[in-house]
Amino acid sequence: MPSLEHQVLATVVPRIRGGAPVEDEDRFRAEKLAAPAPASRPPRLRGVQVDRLPAPFPVHDLRVRGTDPQRTVLYLHGGGYVEPEDRVHWRYAARLARHVDARVVLPSYPLAPQHTWRDSHDALVRLFEQLAIESPAGVAIAGDSAGGGLALGLARTLVARPGPQPARLLLVSPWVDLTCTVAGTEEAALRDPWLHLSRLRAFGRWWAGGDDVTRPELSPLHGDLTGLPPGLMWCGTRDLLQPQCRHLADRAAEQSWDLRYVEEPGLIHVYPILPVPEARRALAELDDFLAPPWRP
Repeated sequence: MPSLEHQVLATVVPRIRGGAPVEDEDRFRAEKLAAPAPASRPPRLRGVQVDRLPAPFPVHDLRVRGTDPQRTVLYLHGGGYVEPEDRVHWRYAARLARHVDARVVLPSYPLAPQHTWRDSHDALVRLFEQLAIESPAGVAIAGDSAGGGLALGLARTLVARPGPQPARLLLVSPWVDLTCTVAGTEEAALRDPWLHLSRLRAFGRWWAGGDDVTRPELSPLHGDLTGLPPGLMWCGTRDLLQPQCRHLADRAAEQSWDLRYVEEPGLIHVYPILPVPEARRALAELDDFLAPPWRP
């Protein structure tokens, strides 16, 4: 049974962050375009140093003060491709840095509708390659929600080309099919107190920018999964994206991709990064998965 803290959060968070269903997409997009560009600044993070890295867009380097980690987690935040990283993402990145003895790199990639996936994809490939040079113990790619889909799409690009490869993949309720048409999605939407199908489908079209939303960089559920590094994926059953996660786990088994899927009954979207007891259980599950050595 979900904890009391989770039950409270499942009621409060959707009211604060969920938004309403989209009835007029053109008007909704115009409002987003007219709004000031969202910005994010790092909050105070206990014992964690935050630096900026050179890149076409802001990239933040988090590490425990006084340490020199030999491995890196490239963390791609969620937000439907339209919202920047928030305090939950910052605090989770800091928790990873403290917990797994790694440098955590958090890019503020360009967002829709002002930008599309093409404005960040190649830059993220180059960023990964630079981090791999600087990280003798390897680089993991991680992400939540939209960032989880972005992480998997980035990993697919990397394994299809020569050069350094990701050592691990961490996916938190990943959005891996922008069409949101996997069987069972409509029913899952009724159970989800947070996400709205109409919003996700609009955000997906904006992020695609006129490209086919099923192309594997955008919807990696539809792409080749062979050659990917070991992966760990979490999802709750009160998550609109649960059918996508289940289907991804099935396709991973079919294509012999080593993906461990953890599904928690009654939990909401991206529960492992939220301030709930269940997130501590997910962090413990992460320990075994990220135990060194990582595969180069």
